Amino acid sequence: MGHAIEVVDLTKQFNGLTAVDHIDLQVHEGEIFGFLGPNGAGKTTTIRMLTGVIKPTGGTARIFGYDIQKEPLRAKQLMGISPEMANAYVDLSAWQNLIFVGELYGVGKQQRERTAEQMLRHFDLYERRHQKVKSFSRGMMQRVIVAMSLMSLPRMLFLDEPTSGLDVESSRTIHNLVRRFSREGKTVFLTTHNIEEANQLCDRVAIINKGEIAAIDTPERLKRTIRGSQSVEVSFDRYVDIENELGLAGIQRIERRGDKLRLYTEVPGKVACELADYAKKAGLDIVTINTLGPSLEDVFLELTREAERK
Repeated sequence: MGHAIEVVDLTKQFNGLTAVDHIDLQVHEGEIFGFLGPNGAGKTTTIRMLTGVIKPTGGTARIFGYDIQKEPLRAKQLMGISPEMANAYVDLSAWQNLIFVGELYGVGKQQRERTAEQMLRHFDLYERRHQKVKSFSRGMMQRVIVAMSLMSLPRMLFLDEPTSGLDVESSRTIHNLVRRFSREGKTVFLTTHNIEEANQLCDRVAIINKGEIAAIDTPERLKRTIRGSQSVEVSFDRYVDIENELGLAGIQRIERRGDKLRLYTEVPGKVACELADYAKKAGLDIVTINTLGPSLEDVFLELTREAERK
């Protein structure tokens, strides 16, 4: 398997502040690669260097073997980009937006019309293709923006927070297209704040914090690196002030998540049994109870906390 992206010692400084600090990473052809990090970690700066928007202070980035600084045209011809702050032309229709982008990429008339129709159908926008984008909801507009990034039929798609603020249906539409794009052998570089989105979509993820790569691996392997993050999640048929009522040994912390309680412990089996005993004595019905291993969110929080402690 070849590399869609090869980054070596990539660095970016702004007025003496290091935003991206000598990072190395490789993205395989055909994979969905997630790029996670807190606000200000260097995600957007990295993606802007990879796509040739800004020049690095040092290091190199290659897209399918093409140096983004030395051969920018060849590299950019292979990529589609959907930046976080992108917008469609609101006084044009969805169809006109896609056709215009196709013209910018030099796509022939028949091909761009065929691709525009295909994209609008994929994103469930074809019936409204002649309406001006300014009449669209945020979710619909975001679908137009992602569709625009696909008009050149790129080998690689850069998506910067593509589902931020979207409703469930619009997010699911974009997720399905990302999966389809990957099945066709294309590569996706996805930055997101939604850790569960990365967990469900990505073959591998990189976690960046304070400009440095903290970890790169598959979601499941990353989860196995965190010890002591096992938990029991339980919900009862009515509200319980369990933090004060329940005196269980071995509980590291308790978190309330909606109608559920998550109890972190190194002995989840024992805690689950004690919860069942507690419910019986208190006259409670257990609606759900699950023992859980570490989540990708746990990994993310642990790695970013480690960086804060350094």
